[in-house]
Amino acid sequence: MSRFQKYDGGDPLAPPVDLAEALDAIGQDVMAGYSPEHAMREFLRRGSPDQTGLDELQRQLAQRRRDILQRNNLDGTMQEVRELLDQAVLAERGQLARDITMSDEDRDFREMVLDNVSPSTAAAVSELSSYDWQSSEAREAYEQIKDLLGRELLDQRFAGMKQALEGATDEDRAAVSEMLSDLNDLLEKHAAGGVTDEEFADFMDKHGDFFPEQPKDMDELLDSLAQRAAAAQRMLNSMTEEQRQELMELSQQAFGSPQLMEQLARMDANLQALRPGEDWSGSEGFEGDQGMGLGDGTGALQDLAQLDQLSDQISQSYQGARLDDVDLDALATQLGPEAAVAAKTLQELEQALRDSGYLKRGSDGELRLSPKAMRQLGKALLRDVADRMSGRGGQRETRSTGMAGEPSGASRRWEFGDTEPWDVSRTITNAVLRGGASPVRIQVEDIEVVETEARTQAAVALLVDTSFSMAMDGRWVPMKRTALALHQLVRSRFRGDDLQLIAFGRHAQVMEIEQLTGLDAKWDKGTNLHHGLLLANRFFRKHPNAQPVLLVVTDGEPTAHLEPDGEVWFSYPPHPLTIAHSVRELDAAARLGAQVTFFRLGEDPGLARFIDSMARRVDGRMVSPELDDLGAAVVGSYLGSRSPGTSYREHFGDVYGGGRGFWV
Repeated sequence: MSRFQKYDGGDPLAPPVDLAEALDAIGQDVMAGYSPEHAMREFLRRGSPDQTGLDELQRQLAQRRRDILQRNNLDGTMQEVRELLDQAVLAERGQLARDITMSDEDRDFREMVLDNVSPSTAAAVSELSSYDWQSSEAREAYEQIKDLLGRELLDQRFAGMKQALEGATDEDRAAVSEMLSDLNDLLEKHAAGGVTDEEFADFMDKHGDFFPEQPKDMDELLDSLAQRAAAAQRMLNSMTEEQRQELMELSQQAFGSPQLMEQLARMDANLQALRPGEDWSGSEGFEGDQGMGLGDGTGALQDLAQLDQLSDQISQSYQGARLDDVDLDALATQLGPEAAVAAKTLQELEQALRDSGYLKRGSDGELRLSPKAMRQLGKALLRDVADRMSGRGGQRETRSTGMAGEPSGASRRWEFGDTEPWDVSRTITNAVLRGGASPVRIQVEDIEVVETEARTQAAVALLVDTSFSMAMDGRWVPMKRTALALHQLVRSRFRGDDLQLIAFGRHAQVMEIEQLTGLDAKWDKGTNLHHGLLLANRFFRKHPNAQPVLLVVTDGEPTAHLEPDGEVWFSYPPHPLTIAHSVRELDAAARLGAQVTFFRLGEDPGLARFIDSMARRVDGRMVSPELDDLGAAVVGSYLGSRSPGTSYREHFGDVYGGGRGFWV
């Protein structure tokens, strides 16, 4: 037998969560110096053009809260009572004027009572409690006041009671009184030592109709009642002293007996003792024109409490916060199903990022980008570089491994834009494994191509300036993106090449790509190009059979060098001794046969003259790219070095479209 239930998985036609977009945004923040955990939180907070973020949900919650407070006030019950009282008095005056059988003395006395009734609604209701109404319409209106007050007071503690008890009989009121008495006995027994499952079941069997939410156990019953009762108390706290006094006086008239108030007061005391953690002392400032009854006002206070709770959940500002904490049902109640779907998508995105292997927790407990994430980021950055190099959006990167190379012995999945020949055996094997041998049907995902490598091996040293000015002037992230794109290109397309990343600030050091992308900017005086070139030359000497390629990204002249004892010597402006040390190591690189390219960032004329003279000294080049084009410039220079004797411009054409001062 088939069974069906309501689908609660969000929008079934919605696209899957976009991990690539999330990873790119997280990678940007990580490269800017944030931790991966913080970067992930920031992405979830901001969202994306196609995904509502936590900030927008927070804004909607705040707007809903403002709307409740600015639209409503707490005078609704008093207004209803006043209208019924005016209706009763008017009907009674009409009856007195029409009744010709009444003596003049009796009529005068009754009119005097009506004329001198208190202007206070509560006092007037109390004063007329013993009045002998002559008009049946007036008597009915006055009795409606007592009935209304009873239903409103019950509606404060049990949602929906105002409507459920409309037109209630004496038997209905007796059932309510019996339920309250049994409920208080149950609460007091629970406080004294506990209620058994059988006792709870007996209570629900007898009075379950009063609890449409159908609590499953005593704790659920307590939570539901305490939340509503606490909201009722906060509503009372939100009233003015005059409003509270009038309400207390009117409450004695509920159902024509003070017993209801006694039972409710007993219940409130029991609940406050059992659930002291609820907010029993808060208040709100209602400013609107729309009056709310006691039940509606209590519901509004519950809504406000739920909005505050949701706001805390979505803020994710507490220790160990996870988006799984967000109550999707409550969010749908307050903001609608679209908001709940957006939050559910963010939950799935957070979980997918943790489960995908992109984020790994280190030995210190901190989240880090995994090698898988670094590869994925590198691919995305390399595609961006290729788009910039192509001069038009959407064109795939040029597969230069197949232009001047030979088979590497490996194969890889075909991607749009590949020109390499198919690896037929691998392609057919993939098709057979996927769909069986008879018949063999090849699909796009089965295709693999022969991978080729360039014949000339290169030893590539990328020197990146990590002095504080790089971060201060907005060059920190473009520098890291460039290093990651080049790293991805070498590891995926030129695996025969060796790449070393060297960061130089006050000191220089060799870094793995994960270290460099996670490097924080620090205030540290010095641009030690001399030390960086020392490390690069040591790297070149370890690869005597490879073509040395030296790529230097910097925004300042060298201001530090290493002394023979290993100490750093700093001077600003640059000292001739520091320049001499740097030039000596650059000459050593030239003697090793290095192809040298300097990438100058910034517009300082002195820096331009210095870098230009350094490049000319070793028959190298100086490139002055815009920050957005730095990655394309470095990758382009590297690719040009892969074809000796052919400039990058000649090999690929003028892909930069004549950018300002780009090639020198």
